[in-house]
Amino acid sequence: MSIIETGATLHAAHRDNHTHRDVSGGWLRPAVFGAMDGLVSNLALMTGVAGGAVSQQTIVITGLAGLAAGAFSMAAGEYTSVASQRELVQAELDVERRELRKHPVDEMEELAALYVARGVEPALAREVAMQLSRDPEQALEIHAREELGIDPDDLPSPTVAAVSSFGSFALGALLPVLPYLLGASSLWPAVLLALVGLFACGALVARVTARSWWYSGLRQLVLGGAAAAVTYGLGALLGLAL
Repeated sequence: MSIIETGATLHAAHRDNHTHRDVSGGWLRPAVFGAMDGLVSNLALMTGVAGGAVSQQTIVITGLAGLAAGAFSMAAGEYTSVASQRELVQAELDVERRELRKHPVDEMEELAALYVARGVEPALAREVAMQLSRDPEQALEIHAREELGIDPDDLPSPTVAAVSSFGSFALGALLPVLPYLLGASSLWPAVLLALVGLFACGALVARVTARSWWYSGLRQLVLGGAAAAVTYGLGALLGLAL
């Protein structure tokens, strides 16, 4: 009895400790990177215009225009990209569905060969492939996973991708504009708030990477700050030249 109890305890401990982070990023990765993109691009745009010694009104209009243009661009690009990917997957699934209908034995042998290549005994691999191939929809799902690396029941939605990209980009791009909308009369509050946002986004990215939160946050802060500094310098040079 003690051996059984010990085994159960070890199994529970293994189960509790053998967990992994979401390596695909789930919703966090596209949301954080979308917000980060909005932050960096709009901060750089606003600092570039501010470097040309323009009016406060011009900077605010530039920031709002950058927010709208970038958010719509991100949404349109993401919708087109995901829709095209989904259409390609559906086309490949149709090909596989036709092959399963026309050549079921060949497809079953193909599936068995895949399992053999992974170390399964040939007789067992053929038996497993035969059982899985009895249901056409299950066979399609298995072939899609094994040959295409996709889950037919978990295809991305173009609409969800577009809406989430629009929202996350707009949220990030709003940060540099927000101090002006709240009454700020200089660029520094906008820069400081944007840098804080960059550090926070970088720290959140650490949840889907192996880096520490402070390293990831500082890295993004430095990169975003450098982009803003370079565009400010370019704006200043253009302001003198024009």
